[in-house]
Amino acid sequence: MSKIVNGVLTAVGKGRGGVKVKHNKNTAEMAVERMPIPAKVVLPMQQHIGAPCVPTVKVGDIVSVGQVIGDTDKFVSAPIHATISGKVTAVGDIKLAHGMMSKAVTIESDGEMRLSEDIKPPVVTNKAELCAAVRASGLVGLGGAGFPTHVKLNFPDDKNVDTLIINAAECEPYITVDYRCCVEDPQDILEGVYSLQKYLGFKQVIIAIEDNKPEAFKILKEIADKDNDSGDVVKLMTLKSKYPQGAEKMMVLSATGRKVPPGKLPADVGCVVMNVASVAFVGRYLKTGKPLISRSITVDGTAIKEPKNIRVPIGTNLQDIIDYCGGFKSEPRKIIFGGPMMGVALCSLDAPLCKQNNALLSFEDSKNITKKERDCIRCGKCVSVCPMSLMPTNIEKFAKIKDVDSLKKSGIMVCMECGSCSFACPSGRPLVQYMRLAKQILREEG
Repeated sequence: MSKIVNGVLTAVGKGRGGVKVKHNKNTAEMAVERMPIPAKVVLPMQQHIGAPCVPTVKVGDIVSVGQVIGDTDKFVSAPIHATISGKVTAVGDIKLAHGMMSKAVTIESDGEMRLSEDIKPPVVTNKAELCAAVRASGLVGLGGAGFPTHVKLNFPDDKNVDTLIINAAECEPYITVDYRCCVEDPQDILEGVYSLQKYLGFKQVIIAIEDNKPEAFKILKEIADKDNDSGDVVKLMTLKSKYPQGAEKMMVLSATGRKVPPGKLPADVGCVVMNVASVAFVGRYLKTGKPLISRSITVDGTAIKEPKNIRVPIGTNLQDIIDYCGGFKSEPRKIIFGGPMMGVALCSLDAPLCKQNNALLSFEDSKNITKKERDCIRCGKCVSVCPMSLMPTNIEKFAKIKDVDSLKKSGIMVCMECGSCSFACPSGRPLVQYMRLAKQILREEG
């Protein structure tokens, strides 16, 4: 049972595992800057978990900001919108930053940033209209997962979902855009919270934040204490600073004490978890009708000359983003999309920013020392830090020999790929990479 002290909730459940990491929140007090409009954008049709979109424009078409340029009739998907106005100069396959191929639409800017005539505030009076509006906005999870938000909100009534948990933990090192959202956009968060609560019928809303963010905590508490919360539905909860505190299943356990079973979703235990920036976007979209065409990202790391938090049109080339931040002050050894724990290393900057990308980090050689891989010493640290109670060394062994039956029994599909096992391993074994390999082996086996 959680306690309420001065109107603030304490965590109910305590998850297992996790690791203590250096926060390195170097850009925490840097306000978000708006990056100048790029000369062109490349908009992949696969910017979310689920079915890719199909281009709805062709080469030579003139498009406006916010115009739909890609969509599909598949349920688990989200439309893609033009993020600048101008001329479509290419429609074809490109390689994304993580190596996957995708159809993409290239737009060259006309410098006007002309808004589409279709942009107008949606009419929302019930749950169905809210879900339809969120789908039309193109919103996917802005915390990094990229799951289409309308699917998450369109839960069946028989699930008895009663709790909305707003994830403001931002436990990955370096990334600070969610913190800046709390500090700079509290009114948008407030309006998003009450719209979601009104139309989806949540009985309680819990804004969960780690205890190492005092300024955001102060501002969010003011939101939670607003007088128009007549039913005292919205509460602020402090979480101990520990990685991966912001993981969805851990967040549900901490906030409610409910455990999400393997293979199930938070909705199966009566919860919906949303990133705080996603909630703020909902608040803005319901007022303006302007779809998801830009996002805030943190650009940081020891190789970056001028670390910043910036607002960037989706589809902007990564090299342009680096150049806006002063370029590299030293030769980078590693460039990462996302945080250092769960991010994806890049082999090229010739790729576009997508909706789910919340950070671009670059590290020089002297500050990015990779542990030398050695034989496993059976210390058990990877087991003790795994939030999902898995045995990473066994899964590594099964993956190497492609033992499908043993992988099925191992529970690998519940792995959240948080990287805690690799971080804790004194032998430098790339355990999280083997977790991903194991999942892929099972997918290929059907």
